[in-house]
Amino acid sequence: MKKLFYGLLLLASLQTQAQENITFQKPSTEILALADYVRPPQIKISSDRNWMLFTFRPTYKSLADLGQEEMKLAGLRINPKTNMESSTIFFDKIALKKLGQNMEFSDFTGMPEKAAMANFVFSPDNKRLAFSNTNESGTALFVIDLATRNVKQLTAYNLNGTLTAPFQWLRNSSGLIITSLPKDRAALLDPSKDLPTGPIVSTSDGKVSQLRTYQDLLKNPQDEVNFETLVQSNLELVDLDGKISSFKDKAIYTGISFSPDGEYVMITTITKPYSYVVPVSSFPQQVRIYDRSGKEIALVNETALTEVMPKGFSSTRSGKRAWHWRSDQPATLAYVEALDGGDANKPAEFRDALYTLSYPYNGAGKLIFKIKDRYAGVTWGNDKYALINSQWYDTRNAKTFVVNPSSGESKLLHDRNSQDVYNDPGDVHMEKNSLGTYSMYIDKDKALFVGKGFTKNGEFPFVDELDLHSLKKKRIYSAPASELQERITQLVNPKTGDLLISLQSASIYPNYFMKNMKSGKQVTLTTLENPFKSLEKVHKEILKYKRKDGVELSGTLYLPAGYDFTKKEKLPLLMWAYPREYKDKNTAGQSTANPKEFTFPSYGSFIYWVSKGYAVLDNAAFPIVGEGTKEPNDTFIEQLVANAEAAIDAVDHLGYIDRKKVAVGGHSYGAFMTAHLLSNSKLFAAGIARSGAYNRTLTPFGFQSEQRNFWDDPALYMTMSPFVSADRMKTPLLLVHGGADNNPGTFTLQTERYFQALKNLGAPVRMVILPREAHGYVAKENIFHLLWEQDQFLEKYLKK
Repeated sequence: MKKLFYGLLLLASLQTQAQENITFQKPSTEILALADYVRPPQIKISSDRNWMLFTFRPTYKSLADLGQEEMKLAGLRINPKTNMESSTIFFDKIALKKLGQNMEFSDFTGMPEKAAMANFVFSPDNKRLAFSNTNESGTALFVIDLATRNVKQLTAYNLNGTLTAPFQWLRNSSGLIITSLPKDRAALLDPSKDLPTGPIVSTSDGKVSQLRTYQDLLKNPQDEVNFETLVQSNLELVDLDGKISSFKDKAIYTGISFSPDGEYVMITTITKPYSYVVPVSSFPQQVRIYDRSGKEIALVNETALTEVMPKGFSSTRSGKRAWHWRSDQPATLAYVEALDGGDANKPAEFRDALYTLSYPYNGAGKLIFKIKDRYAGVTWGNDKYALINSQWYDTRNAKTFVVNPSSGESKLLHDRNSQDVYNDPGDVHMEKNSLGTYSMYIDKDKALFVGKGFTKNGEFPFVDELDLHSLKKKRIYSAPASELQERITQLVNPKTGDLLISLQSASIYPNYFMKNMKSGKQVTLTTLENPFKSLEKVHKEILKYKRKDGVELSGTLYLPAGYDFTKKEKLPLLMWAYPREYKDKNTAGQSTANPKEFTFPSYGSFIYWVSKGYAVLDNAAFPIVGEGTKEPNDTFIEQLVANAEAAIDAVDHLGYIDRKKVAVGGHSYGAFMTAHLLSNSKLFAAGIARSGAYNRTLTPFGFQSEQRNFWDDPALYMTMSPFVSADRMKTPLLLVHGGADNNPGTFTLQTERYFQALKNLGAPVRMVILPREAHGYVAKENIFHLLWEQDQFLEKYLKK
């Protein structure tokens, strides 16, 4: 009996030792100098290209921010006090500047105290700027008169931004439509105190479906009541003096869209029944058209609850979808309907069709174009020209057609692999038309395309002119080769050739310039400083290499400042990566890595550690290729190991590293990759896996880009589960996960169960659960502690 007692005491002691009581830590001085920085502002340009808005926010959120009350319902995370999504990013300061002028002003009369601003929107006439401000009592609407700099609060703190933006400008800029809280809003139920009136029952009618694993779903009738309470709103109109009038009564509004002429509004609402297996986006919906007085014109669409979906990423729901206003006409609706029932597995000559519908919005729509693949968007131009895109996931094929909306005549413009970045034609240029909406810019049958310009030899953004009649293209501008990387932010004026560009280098923070593509003349618009001075002299290069089967790979290699290339000290190497699936080797080998891109360290990479004497290979290419009838995941592990081996060989060949001291890391699918590499190779001394999924039987209806389900190929799912091969994992591993992960499939439980398996099997593993964090990490305390954990771990296993 005494032996049993001492045995239990020893077991309790071991369990106590396994659980560390640790407070939040900060990383070393070198890393903290980079992590504790002041975030530069974000920039927004008014549609008339007259104003630049600078928005400033704290570099990080705090644990207190993450600890605010939160309701997790129907795939949403809602703050019931502010009536906004919990993930909303708030800004505490703004500034405005006229393009072409040096003066910047941030002194406004009437700004809210302790500002927590969001939803910045210029009025259609660009004379005012609307924004929401949030405090402990809710969210209110404010408007700035740009001429006087006066700020006016137009509503009480009673806006509802849970499902849509809480306001939207009217087309004539005379006021806004708002979603406000119902005056009879009920108190929220407490499921832990309100006794259930019956069991929870779900049924299936026997139809085959393929649904992903979703988080934060409704679980019981109390959740349904709370969901309805939180998302219901009234629709109201508010003028610029703050006068409010009712527009529509209480409902669950998910979409509000005015016709280009402002005479009609399309409103989408959610109706019952709700679901416990899919999020709010799959709940029943109704689409109605109203005139501007609020009178209903037509019910144009009803969508049933979507709990059954055909297999495949090229499948979609049946019925009419993608409702929108045709931007080049005053008040014409457009929509898409699947001709194959939405099932990509059915043989069909045509998959989708695009239709338009005119006032009074009843009867059959006018057929514009039938599509052999799946609809992927339309750009309206005029009665003569529109661009219609299609795609097919299985082949990664993407097509663009030039279509005459009046006659239905069409020509094939692009037919390409959607992952082929070297032949990406860019995006067609849009301009505000006479209706005040954006449509394709057309001048004498010619359109303009603005592209990123990735090539084998670097990044050269371009502007192409396309003759829509003959389909002939002419390059009218290409960024010149330079020590600085130029990127086109916006084609400001196609008539004069003015471009809004940014210029940057590895050590020069991106700043904005107005450039004329004809004369080359540049005008400086911003002078933002580099917040990461300690990285200015770090060596950065793009490393290109091949894996054994000939697939071209690349990564961005960083070496510490002052590294002696003559002595070539052998450094420990840190590799950060994320696997991506491809259908052919050529596109898999393409690279968008750029040595002239600004080096912006973040918790999402290992770049911090170059300041501590490590070599870092960031964004190492990890393509997973499945050509022809083969799927990428058929040889996932073999290709992972081949990618890793090629990367280490390439850096080692240059003489920079000690290949016995290499660590690999990744986030989400990169964490999944890391676990596999440690179990299936002896290439690494340590690994860091953050917010991953390790048991694929817990995501049985597909994951990442895998369309097959568990019952299609059980062996694949078992092989693709690091949990199953946990007995082979003997390399030190740091597992990190957010305690409130909301990403489909990457439940926090995935890391907890994987840790338990590794621990019981004797693997050297450490698990860190960051409190209150979702799939991405935002709290300062957590991020600093994460960096400390990673630093301690790497020092222990790679340096000591």
